[in-house]
Amino acid sequence: MPARLDHTVVHSHDRFAGARFLAELIDEPEPKEFGPFAVVPLANGVSLDYLDSEDGFPSQHLAFLVTEDEFDTILRKVVDRELPYFADPHAQQPQQVNHHFGGRGFYVADPDGHWLEFLTHTYVID
Repeated sequence: MPARLDHTVVHSHDRFAGARFLAELIDEPEPKEFGPFAVVPLANGVSLDYLDSEDGFPSQHLAFLVTEDEFDTILRKVVDRELPYFADPHAQQPQQVNHHFGGRGFYVADPDGHWLEFLTHTYVID
């Protein structure tokens, strides 16, 4: 059996604030506490385990493949909250959506500065 990602840790200044931000965007239930973590389960069985970190930590990039309808819903929530979003990870194309590989995508920063990317078509790498 090939290896599959089961979970990853996302460092946060406030584990529940970070976890709720994502959970609300993607219509997941309230994050659950598991030991020192606030856990956001994803549809494919992977979980993001948010952990409080007092020290500084680097920004992570978390990309989520979503359906067209889910994309529309997530983007609408971002726009309704008047959050800055970008078509690119360098934040050079504000309030725009990209159309890479025939899909749509955008980036938004969570409360801890992690880049959340939402895309409707996976990137094709030859």
